Amino acid sequence: MFAASAGPCAAQAEPASWKDRSTGQRIVRVDDTPGNYALYFNYSPFTPQGDLMIYLTPEGIRVADTKTWRTRLVLPARVDRLLFTGPRSRAAYYTTRDPAVEEGGPFTVWSVDLDSGRTRKIADLPGGRIQTINADETLLAGAYETSPPPPDIARQGKRDPLTGSPSYAGVGPDGKPLSFAAAKGQWMAARLAARVPMEMYSVSVRTGERKTIHRATDWLNHLLFSPSDPTLLMFCHEGPWHEVDRIWTIRTDGTQLTKIHTRTMAGEIAGHEFWGSDGSTVWYDLQMPRGSTTWLAGRNLATGEQWRYEVARDQASYHFSQSPDGRQFSGDGGNAGKWISLLKPVVREKPVPGLITPGRLETVRIADLSAHDYTLEPNQHFTPDGKWLVYRANVEGRPAIYAVELP
Repeated sequence: MFAASAGPCAAQAEPASWKDRSTGQRIVRVDDTPGNYALYFNYSPFTPQGDLMIYLTPEGIRVADTKTWRTRLVLPARVDRLLFTGPRSRAAYYTTRDPAVEEGGPFTVWSVDLDSGRTRKIADLPGGRIQTINADETLLAGAYETSPPPPDIARQGKRDPLTGSPSYAGVGPDGKPLSFAAAKGQWMAARLAARVPMEMYSVSVRTGERKTIHRATDWLNHLLFSPSDPTLLMFCHEGPWHEVDRIWTIRTDGTQLTKIHTRTMAGEIAGHEFWGSDGSTVWYDLQMPRGSTTWLAGRNLATGEQWRYEVARDQASYHFSQSPDGRQFSGDGGNAGKWISLLKPVVREKPVPGLITPGRLETVRIADLSAHDYTLEPNQHFTPDGKWLVYRANVEGRPAIYAVELP
């Protein structure tokens, strides 16, 4: 099903820019429209050519030109979720949902051509959400709860319509309100214990046909197709990280269910996994135990090679990502070090076959986030040419999308 649109609107004027007082790097404020939303750290917001970046505002789907950072409206429409760009086409994928239907209920998935604004309906789906698209742009994949969770659990984690971030609330044993982090942890433990039946499924981009990949009472989340192998899907067993072996892969036909990392220490956590730029290495945050020694760990699924780069306290980040050339990482910081940073890996020992290669990370500070409230995750992305990092922050008192030029 195709639908014509009014076509892309004219680009806005030159966006505001300045030099970061602490680092000297040029920063561009791409958009600070109330209700702006940029994609999660492991969802691609860029066209294959790297010239456009997608994001969402209440008026609809917009794109930013990655050379000038001028923006224009592509699709004026009420959008439930902006998903990602296609790895081969100049399309963005998104979902719509009846406003009367609660989050997690039935929805429709669409694509929109970013040059013409023309839309195409792909499928009506029973619930949950689409989370990823495969390397040859033939399949989408998502997960949903086949039975509803208990009402108290279902009420938590709803997205704030102005920030796009989830909200959590709760009280401790003393009856006092919990912090955002503590309330989220309490909710995650309750959700894991509920053992809600779930299903992972694929959807044909061409026909809309839905097929089951995997069923479980594990909490299935964080789906991410390999950027090089169209039938290989990474996903996680969600929950408090110290209670789950989180990182898994599976084939789209449901075979080869494989655990990527096994905990070996009480309190050990591994998570916020992402595919490396080589398309075959899985990188993740590893703490042994939690709150103690931290590593940026990598495992090449093709060769079996492993790396562990020690993360200093002021390098700790909500999310890491890898540059397109694979030579460095980025970190979005945290309360111990509120910066957008480049992290350059340095190997400490000569690699030995069959053993983990240890290393450390050298920091280059890029953008000062000292005024940022991390209840809004920055979710930084390298542009495909490796010249910018795009992130979201509230350093000026409101959520905005920024781009910082790299040295």
